[in-house]
This record gives sequence, structure tokens and C-alpha cells, in this order.
Amino acid sequence: MKLGDSVDRPTEGSEPVLRVEDLSVSYTTRKGDVPAVRNLSFTVGRGQALGLVGESGCGKSTTALAVMAYLGGNAQAVSGRVLFEGHNLLAMNDDDLRQIRGNRLAMVYQDPMATLNPVLTIGEQLTEVLRVHQVMSEKQAHECAVEALQKVNMPDATELMRRYPHQISGGQQQRVVIAMALLCNPGLLIMDEPTTALDVTIAATVLDLVEKLRAEFDTALLYISHNLGVVARVCDRVAVMYAGELVEEASVRDLFLNPYHPYTRSLLRCVPTLTAGKEAVQLSPIPGQVPSALSLPAGCVFEPRCSFSDGDACRRMRPALERAGYGRQVRCFHWERPRGLPGPGAIAGKQGIVETGEETIEALTVAGQPAARDTLLEVSHLRTIYVQRASWWKKLLAGRADRAVQAVDDISFDMRPGSIMGVVGESGCGKTSLAKTVAGLVEPSAGKIEFLGVDVTRAVEKRDAAVLRELQMVFQNPDSTLNPTQTVRQIIGRPLQVARIAARGEIAAEVRRLLRAVKLDETYLDRKPAQLSGGEKQRVAIARAFASRPKLVICDEPVSSLDVSVQSSVLNMLLDIQRNYGASLIFISHDLSVVRYLCDYIMVMYLGKVVEYGPAERIFQPPYHPYTEALLSAVPVPDPTARQERVRLEGPVPSPVNPPSGCRFHTRCPRRGGGELCETRQPGPQTSDDVTIFCHTPLAELARSRPVIHAPKKQSF
Repeated sequence: MKLGDSVDRPTEGSEPVLRVEDLSVSYTTRKGDVPAVRNLSFTVGRGQALGLVGESGCGKSTTALAVMAYLGGNAQAVSGRVLFEGHNLLAMNDDDLRQIRGNRLAMVYQDPMATLNPVLTIGEQLTEVLRVHQVMSEKQAHECAVEALQKVNMPDATELMRRYPHQISGGQQQRVVIAMALLCNPGLLIMDEPTTALDVTIAATVLDLVEKLRAEFDTALLYISHNLGVVARVCDRVAVMYAGELVEEASVRDLFLNPYHPYTRSLLRCVPTLTAGKEAVQLSPIPGQVPSALSLPAGCVFEPRCSFSDGDACRRMRPALERAGYGRQVRCFHWERPRGLPGPGAIAGKQGIVETGEETIEALTVAGQPAARDTLLEVSHLRTIYVQRASWWKKLLAGRADRAVQAVDDISFDMRPGSIMGVVGESGCGKTSLAKTVAGLVEPSAGKIEFLGVDVTRAVEKRDAAVLRELQMVFQNPDSTLNPTQTVRQIIGRPLQVARIAARGEIAAEVRRLLRAVKLDETYLDRKPAQLSGGEKQRVAIARAFASRPKLVICDEPVSSLDVSVQSSVLNMLLDIQRNYGASLIFISHDLSVVRYLCDYIMVMYLGKVVEYGPAERIFQPPYHPYTEALLSAVPVPDPTARQERVRLEGPVPSPVNPPSGCRFHTRCPRRGGGELCETRQPGPQTSDDVTIFCHTPLAELARSRPVIHAPKKQSF
């Protein structure tokens, strides 16, 4: 086959750009062949966007690699065909595939550094694609590369061509990868979780870009994500995968408003929204886990977790994928059953699962009630400054001085016992620095921290042991905090022993009780972190944090890398043990939907400063601080009927080494109207209905803002 044969575009009404037919992929392991994808079929037409969703382990990324004909050495396509522009990629040799990949078929990965070469400049990497696939001269390739960077809204594209990947931000790296993927005007673009690691504002810009370029180039898009809000915004159709199988396919509108398969309904029930908190709704995690590909159920693969199972028939027979109306497919015996009604005796007695979709929660005994005081934590004029020290030879030869990074700048707040405070903002705004300073991991540069009536304005090693027991922290990555050589029993038992929470003979029983509180059973006691999934590791980390029965737990992005089902389970679990222990939480996240669901109060930070603070339900209603408004506008909503006001921030976040004068947000503010006042003077606080806003714009004018989200959908399934 010649390259020219695959480059010609299909004509109107011809075959879809991508047709996957009965694809099955297996991995060869020491335990035997593992069927990761089974009998998968779908199509993607020209200019169409298909979303591929499901929990981790469902086969989404394996499908993407199979479509690229880029499976690993221990993986093979057992059966089926992958037809791209009429040609079966699985039957091609390496030379033919090399001409297609990056040319007519391109992929954008979750981590842009997995694509970019750290030792080559951006310009070298972009021009290489064009010179290999389009046979251009160096000058022509350079001009086309600059034009591609401009199309993805990269400022000063010519200068950027001379930079290395590490010299640009994560959002810019992702935009460079997208530009690289679109250089040759591919017929199909595959995107595997391209915005998961990005801030909500940068992710919104990237998604805007994807929509614009898809319309401009008429490129087909296969979009893989576990973020249902992103899929609702970007895609035309959605394919839901579970345990390697396609269980439902429909248009975005049909699937989100009227899902048929019990798994799809369960996924949508796991997603928090911007419109309701924990008082109004309760997330419904899916019980159990995705089954191992080595031990799949004999019948319906979702039956062990399904609330519609009728027992014997679902366990014995595997449902076929059948048509369920125009443009819809579903793999379920009971998809026509009325929504919201569980099957006969579906959940009772099934693997310890109760009707709420959660395992039975044993009430925890609280050893002492919260202190009888109105304020648990009081932070006054806190500052945290990191000093970047220049080497002596740079000081001598280049005249470079030490630089100060103002990570936290004059922040004051207080917390009540038993409350949950959310802290939100873009990367680099100071959220984690604030958390580490309060926890004592970083010594404050100025200000005062008072906890339980005791002055703790010092590093953790200088704090009293009793204070250390009352203040714990849960980090984003449990791998960095769990000792890989210890068992779960040792990890949770250690703080019980050190803090003397339980007598030596009672530690084992207390460890078991903490495990049950985080929805893990005794089979996990002798496992090590390497034998746990990401969600299980995070649960162990949370159990350890609550082992000393602290009054305050600081959670730094504890659910950002988890599937929606595991995330909802962890959030509900945090609420349960927080209430039972009477603890308070500081919850740091860039996901405003999660913060809205969990928190009582929300603090919005920008470049080391607090820009807005107040009760959670009020923060999400006008008047907004302009930065809060932009954050809300950028949140992807899992509802195709909802309308969002489009507010986008221009330009990158300024460096905390040299922050703007006056209002720090004025360089990006879409509502900037104070002129010289915004540029020269820091805004003071304005208060409205318990919400404090730091902005020069009068509250009356801010109150005239339209709500960011209009007519959100009410779930009825």
C-alpha cells in the first residue's frame, strides 16, 4: 500500500473515517492471556466526536492503542479489524504504519511530556513532523509550525520555537502537543485524558481549542475520558465501556438525559454538580469494583454490582448488544425497566451491599467531643515566602540576587469546629503552601496560627506532641506517603501506637475498625501498598490520618486522580468519618463541583491572595469576584442542556516572584474597570450576605452579573 492511497479523503456518504469491527485484544502474562477488550465495534464519522468513557480498567486506553496499531509487545489483537479510511491498520506492516501515524492518524496523551522530547526544542520537534510526513524544506516547515502554534493560541510563537519543553507550562505543553498532532491535518485525532492534569481554566481553553480546530479541519475525534462533564461538552456521541465490553452507545443528549444501561445510570449518579451540596443530594458510588479480566463473571459482567439484576438469568447468560431505538445500542436484559426502580431483591444479600450502594458503615466511637469553643483554627495575616538563592558565582558574574516567591501573602481566616472549608484556585495560587504552613511542614514568614487556643506559628518539629496528634494531613499522591515496605496493618497501627490512642492489646481491633470505616475489609491487613489500587491506597492514607482522632485534617487534592465512582465513595466516606469523629477538614481542590458538594465554606485564592470567601452555597451565586466567575464558567457540566456564560481568562498566571502591583488579578481580569486604581492599589474587602469579596468593582455592579450556569438538569434516573 502506498501512502498516497490513505491520504485521499473519503467522499461524502462514504465509509466512516474509523470503523472498529469485533475488536478483541489480549495481554500475555504469567497467569495466562488476559482479555482486555472483547468484541468491540463502533464507528466515527468525518467531523464527528465520539467519547469513550468508563472506569479505570475498562479497556479505554487499550482500545486507543489498538486503533493506533501501537499495542505493546505482550499485547495482540486476537480478532477483528480497525479500518481507518478504508484500510485495516492491524494488517499493515511497520513502514506503512509509520507513514500514517502522525500524518493521517494522530494521538494526544494525558501527559504531554510522554510525547515531547526534553532534549529538543519545540521548533525542532514540530518541523521534524512536517519534514518527515509532508517532505517540506526547513523554511517551509518552520513557517507552518509557527502558524500551527498561533492557531492553538500560543503567545509569541516564534520565540516559543526556540524553547525546550521544560521552559513552558503544562497547559502550554499540551497545546504544543495538540499543534503537533494537527500539523498534517489528520483524518482522526485520538485524545486520551488530555485535560485531566490541567487547571480548570486552562482545560477550558484547551477544550475551546479542540472544538474550534475540529470544526475548522473537519477532523474526526475519539475522546477518552472519565470526566463526564468534558464528554458532554466536546462529543456528539458517547460509547460506554465496562470490563472490556461496550455496554451502551448513544448521542450525548440521549445518554445524559435518559441513560438505559444500569452502569451508565450509576456513573451519572456519582458525579457532583455545581448546583447542590451534601445537604440536598447524596452521591451514590457503584458498589464493588470492575472485575479482573482473568475472572470475569459467567453471565453479565456488570451483574455483581447491578441493582437491576434478576439473579439467576443475569448470572448465567451474557446479554448481547442490541438496538434500543434510533442510533442507540445497549447490552442489558432489563434496559426497558422504568428508571430508578431496582430489580426484585437485587441488592439484598449481594456481597454485603446495601440499598444505598455503599457497604454497611459501622458507627465510630468518638473519644471525646470537639473542644467547647467557637473557633478551632485562627489564621491572622499569614505570609509564606520561599527564597530562591542565587549561587555565589551568579551573584558575582551576573549580578543576580536572591529572589523571593510570595506563595502566601497576608491571609486571614478562622474555622469553626466540625466544619469543612474548601480552598480553590489555579496551580501556583498558594493552596498547597497554605496547607503546608498550617500543618507546620513549612515555617511561616510572618503572621500567626492559633489552633485549639494554642499558638502554633512554628515548624512541625517545634510543635507540641499533643498538637501534632490533633492535626493531620492527606496528600494527593498516597504513594509518596505510604511506606512501601509496611503492611496496611503497620501503616494504620503506627499512629495508634505513637499517639497512644489505644492500649497495645486493643490496637488490632482499632485498625480493623478504621479499615471498615474506609470501606475495606480485613483481607487488606497484610497487603502492602504495591498490592493496592489508587483508590485503595488513598483510603488507607485517610484511615491513617484519622487514626489519632484529630480535630483537623488537611486534605490536599485527595480525589483528583480517582475515577468518578471511587471519587464519590471517598467523598462520602470522608463525610461519614468526619461527622463521626467530629473533625474539621480543610479540603484543597481545583474541582469546584467536588468542593461545592463537600464543603461548608469556600476560600478562593489567586497568586497568594484570598479574593473571595464565604458559605459554599453563596459563593456559587452572584455577586461573584471576577476570578470566581471565570472559574465557574470553565467547569465542564455533565448536562448537554445546561448553558454556561463564557468567561475566559487571557494570558498566563503571573509569576509569584514578581506579582503585579495593585490588584494581582488586574492583568487577566475580564471585568477590569478600575483603571489606575486596579493597577496601583490592592482592593479591600466588601461583604454581602456573609461573602467577602476583594475587588474594586462595587458590589452593586458585581450583583448584576448573570448566573454562570442556566437551567441545570435534574437527575430522574
